Amino acid sequence: MTKLAQWLWGLALLGSTWAALTTGALGLELPSSCREVLWPLPAYLLVSAGCYALGTVGYRVATFHDCEDAARELQSQIREARADLARRGMRF
Repeated sequence: MTKLAQWLWGLALLGSTWAALTTGALGLELPSSCREVLWPLPAYLLVSAGCYALGTVGYRVATFHDCEDAARELQSQIREARADLARRGMRF
């Protein structure tokens, strides 16, 4: 099972549980305080997931490791390419 399928199954399960609880399909009488929290729950979860994603991206950018060896190799390849093109008559 792919990761997408796992996420979709989880979302379907949570969504159907939320819908059953908010519409009263299970026959449960929830207190009004629970219903007040239950209705905006998908929006809270969406905002929380967005904050988590933003924090994860920010952390990964902040701790990104530079590849000094690869940068030097790339610079040498650029110099070689420029020298080759200069021999062929191209000016920079």
